[in-house]
Amino acid sequence: MPPTTGVRMSLLQTEEPYFRIGEGKISGWISVILGALSVLGVLCFHFPDFLTTPQLRAAYTVDEMRTLLGAGMIFSAAFGVVTFALNRHKLMGAIGISLTLLAMWGGGASVQVGPRYAAPGYVGLDWFILDLLLSAMIFIFLEKLFPHIREQAILRPDWWHDSRYFLLNHLLIGVYAFAATMFAPTFFSWAINADLQHFVSSLPWVVQFVMAIVLADLVEYAIHRTMHEVKFFWPIHAVHHSVEHMDWIAGSRLHFLEPLVTRTLVLIPAFILGIAKEPLTVYIIFAGFQAGLIHSNIRWDLGPLKYVLCSPRYHHWHHSSDDEAIDKNYVAHLPAIDWVFGTFYLPKASTAWPRKYGTIGIPLPKGIVRQFFYPFQEQAKKIRPGTAKKPAA
Repeated sequence: MPPTTGVRMSLLQTEEPYFRIGEGKISGWISVILGALSVLGVLCFHFPDFLTTPQLRAAYTVDEMRTLLGAGMIFSAAFGVVTFALNRHKLMGAIGISLTLLAMWGGGASVQVGPRYAAPGYVGLDWFILDLLLSAMIFIFLEKLFPHIREQAILRPDWWHDSRYFLLNHLLIGVYAFAATMFAPTFFSWAINADLQHFVSSLPWVVQFVMAIVLADLVEYAIHRTMHEVKFFWPIHAVHHSVEHMDWIAGSRLHFLEPLVTRTLVLIPAFILGIAKEPLTVYIIFAGFQAGLIHSNIRWDLGPLKYVLCSPRYHHWHHSSDDEAIDKNYVAHLPAIDWVFGTFYLPKASTAWPRKYGTIGIPLPKGIVRQFFYPFQEQAKKIRPGTAKKPAA
């Protein structure tokens, strides 16, 4: 059957819009979220060495964070008042205002930076706050302006499940960073050539940035394809493919072991070649944005650039459970790599999108804890790798 633009219309026809202007849900949720982030922001000030990311701290100032914290508290309180004024969902407004008051009690925008000490590790709470704010503002706006599935609600099915993955994987950034910084120097120092590193680091930063993209995507391709086609690894990656509703936060649904391995290995070529810190930082920011974009509910095809850069439509086909797209489109950035290795799939018609998403066969359990243990259960062993994402006969 040729690909169509339909996506399980029975589900879409029964899905009621969650947000309606004038009901108070929009203002209530904004108040609660900003209030909660304000409390977390205050905690970052009190325990900076434990709750904030060292690399990210260098990119902002205390005054900038005070301004952001103050704005968050003001808007949280304001939207809480709006919720009360609309006379609906008052509980959410009360929670949002209470969280704002709790942030004020903790010091508010005038909170002092807590004592500094040598922490044995850290959680990326500041990275979570900033990434959530920026990603939500950018991608929710784009998903409503250029939607692929117009009927899909912002709080679509499983949104809370994926939001918890978003929180978990941001808080564990310290673990991933530690693994990456320890693994490459420990096992690949023998491959370093000082003359080569000097030459690479002297290249224009744009050239180094492109090198970082190409090399990282080649490693990403190898890891990704291995997870699909090797029976032992597929159940781990199947957690990511269990997503049935694609949007910007869906890409966060990853088994803990997957980002641990991927982020440890993907920058090894950059370490060996000595790509400078600045272009490497730009690449990391670009990769984070791209991860949200290609999973998003945005109908972008990128036109002629669709063969140069991975688009939402291109990656949606990777998540498709339609037979023709199984085990295709492994790259995160450069479709040319898929084309070279024979795993490229993209119908020419820009209106051709997957009919359905998710794994085939026995559905995965719900919940982060259950999905963490899923790859080690007997049930997961019944699923063959590669084109046999379907359960064994």
